[in-house]
Amino acid sequence: MLEMADGRGSRAPLLECGEYAHKSPTPRCCLWLASHVNVRKCVAGVMLLSVLTIFFYTYYVTMPLTSLVWRDRVPRPLSQCSLLASQQQTARDHRSDARLRIDAKVLVIAESLYSRLGRDIAELLVANRIRYKVEVAGKSLPVLTTLDKGRYGVIVFESLSKYANMDKWNRELLDKYCLEYSVGVVGFATPGEESLVGAQLKGFPLFMHTNLRLKDAALNPASPVLRLARAGETAWGPLPGEHWTVFRANSSTYEPIAWALRQTDYGVNEERLPLATVVQDHGRLDGVQRVLFGSGLQFWLHRLLFLDALSYLSHGQLSLSLDRWILVDIDDIFVGERGTRLHEEDVSALMASQAALQRLVPGFRFNLGFSAKYYHHGTSLENRGDDALLKHREHFNWFCHMWNHQQPHLYSNVSQLEAEMMLNKQFALEHGIPTNSCYSVSPHHSGVYPVHEPLYEAWRKVWDVKVTSTEEYPHLRPARLRRGFRHRGVMVLPRQTCGLFTHTLLLERYPGGRQRLDRSIQGGELFQTLINNPINVFMTHMSNYGNDRLALYTFESVVKFLRCWTNVRLASAPPLALADKYFQLRPDELNPLWGNPCDDIRHRKIWSKGKSCDTLDSLPKVLVIGPQKTGSTALYTFLAMHPNLVPNLPSATTYEELQFFNNNNYLKGLDWYLSFFPVKQSNSSQLTFEKSATYFDGDLVPRRAHALLPNAKIIAILISPSKRAYSWYQHIRSHGDPVANNYTFHTVITANDSAPKPLRDLRNRCLYPGKYSHYLERWLGEYSAHQLHVLDGSLLRAEPAAAMNALQKFLKIPHLDYQKLLKYDPKKGFFCQAVSNEKTKCLGKSKGRIYPPMEERSAKFLRRYYTPHNTALSKLLVRLGRPVPQWLKDELSNG
Repeated sequence: MLEMADGRGSRAPLLECGEYAHKSPTPRCCLWLASHVNVRKCVAGVMLLSVLTIFFYTYYVTMPLTSLVWRDRVPRPLSQCSLLASQQQTARDHRSDARLRIDAKVLVIAESLYSRLGRDIAELLVANRIRYKVEVAGKSLPVLTTLDKGRYGVIVFESLSKYANMDKWNRELLDKYCLEYSVGVVGFATPGEESLVGAQLKGFPLFMHTNLRLKDAALNPASPVLRLARAGETAWGPLPGEHWTVFRANSSTYEPIAWALRQTDYGVNEERLPLATVVQDHGRLDGVQRVLFGSGLQFWLHRLLFLDALSYLSHGQLSLSLDRWILVDIDDIFVGERGTRLHEEDVSALMASQAALQRLVPGFRFNLGFSAKYYHHGTSLENRGDDALLKHREHFNWFCHMWNHQQPHLYSNVSQLEAEMMLNKQFALEHGIPTNSCYSVSPHHSGVYPVHEPLYEAWRKVWDVKVTSTEEYPHLRPARLRRGFRHRGVMVLPRQTCGLFTHTLLLERYPGGRQRLDRSIQGGELFQTLINNPINVFMTHMSNYGNDRLALYTFESVVKFLRCWTNVRLASAPPLALADKYFQLRPDELNPLWGNPCDDIRHRKIWSKGKSCDTLDSLPKVLVIGPQKTGSTALYTFLAMHPNLVPNLPSATTYEELQFFNNNNYLKGLDWYLSFFPVKQSNSSQLTFEKSATYFDGDLVPRRAHALLPNAKIIAILISPSKRAYSWYQHIRSHGDPVANNYTFHTVITANDSAPKPLRDLRNRCLYPGKYSHYLERWLGEYSAHQLHVLDGSLLRAEPAAAMNALQKFLKIPHLDYQKLLKYDPKKGFFCQAVSNEKTKCLGKSKGRIYPPMEERSAKFLRRYYTPHNTALSKLLVRLGRPVPQWLKDELSNG
């Protein structure tokens, strides 16, 4: 017997004894009948039912299994909550008019890097794009300020006990920071082996009772903390876990945010007094506001309250938008095995459900993706279902799949793809299906990411596609890290799953049963997906709307649950409008981040036909990152002399430098980059390398490089930053730069921020790359220290053989005696490749120029300017266990 959930979360039967009794007779039914009619009639009724049962079995035995499910026994959506729509609460605005001197960032003090609650906190912050930093609890606090600004808007302690028992010095320091910068504290009571009864939290007029089992949670509607969460309902049933802490206060500074009842084993004598599980400290005693939790984030309601606490304690700086946009795609229209497709009544139910959702979600329409080749490929009833969809086509939005539902990455020819798409388009035109949605979804997300260039080209030509979606970028899991990007003018939105797939047809066969689906809806994965993502594109399949119509049940239920427990404002819009909204919210995601398809087994399966991991094995294993004017071209030449090192093929525009990771070349995609690295033989021990001196100080370069080349060795070349700045100025001056020709070097480097923009730009290009420690730290944020080699550029110039010996050890390649391969050229003033005992092969005329000496006032200015940066570099090198070059020692002593 199927069940439905009532408004209190309990189970109520859908089928009573007499209802549908002809389908499922039971002894209980007979007993009920026997109490009303005589035994003879009951026996006759049973015999009649037996005959009907045999008849129905004979008729349906040849039908597919899914056809045995009665169409009027589909699960009904969860009931409406007790609050009416007219009683909608107004969400609080936590923003403050005060001039805040804090960064919108969270500091998490964790028990360890591997603690469960610490991970849960970090994952929730990541899912909501809230910036944070994790520090393991220790003897001292991390640095909390930068000049006159606080680094963090909220401080979260994984352990409330650790917070309360901090030593006096650190506690006073933390309280002073919180008072001066109006920073709040969140604390979590963690389970302990010993159960406490009425124990006082050290330093607070707050008493705790620990290790309890609780049930029936509710929220305090008067709490000023609530914004995302909405009070008025009760989460009936046991709360997860058996180690809850409840609070009892002895001061008016504390106010409950959430309550629950104690769960006991006594039944009739259960304690009915609400117990505070989350409390707010208004700060009336010491001026510091706090929110304290009696358990972690395993309870779904705590996740909402934690986000609200961050919003409240940060004075709105960490507030999330309440707007949530929903798009539900129905893939595979007309596709599906017989017995799994839609009937006419399913189409009617689809339209009725859409009408119901439109009353709760303005603008909502189901978005249907079709593969026309399979039109009328079902039973006669299912073919009428196909016709019903077309008859009511104007009620839905439509988008194109592939004609034959084939994966596009299997087509290497653009013309073939275009021909397939034209068949689908012709069908649409013949049957009145709109063709102007500018949206398409690729079967199995094939060709979207990893990018299959012919797909994007064919999409644009045939359908004018401007938007698509995928769950594969950058990876399927974890879902909280899915992102969007834009490629070839097509905006790619992250796609979410709702727990329904092509094989989830029947409720009784849902993996984990109905309870698992309901958990996802009622605070679980589906609910959290909608909370954490302002724009949600959900993937469903045609089969989810026939059979038990699980998709209709799922979306109506989750929308109602959101209305019950949150203040989010739900709406929907066509894909193109949603894509524009998404990238207005996430402009940093417009540029893609190319990864290695061979690092993900799913990506390998949907990568372009003909591509293999052997192709990617030719990608560089070594990156020379510069900076400019430090000797990178000389190093490139020396590396290319080694038989175990192979450089990239030259570019027609940038010569030996590809400038892929920091240039518009990056937007040309992975195929463009691969074209400069010939496929090497499988048994080759050679390492490919690339040199682009502009990589060193590129803002996006370390992250982009690591995404594609996580195991690469990184080589940076450093010389005196003062000499580098002067060399850069002279270099572009010799190339006819008008700014350098019109201003002296001293004027350039001393220009202030009110100077003309071209002058400021030249100043920055002269000075900024010399802040070596800043950029090295950025690279070390992506790559480990053992992957980075800092090469002394002065040593490379004066004693190149010694510098190359150290570099060969770092690269772990066979030793090559550069002493025999290099020879000093007195005309050039540096070492060149030795062609014979007499001759050398040196770099071009633009290398090794002799410039006029730098003015003393410029040298003095640069010494002062670079002293703090050189000091930071020295400390960094010592920390990494690397030698401090002589030029750096000299500059620090002179400075």
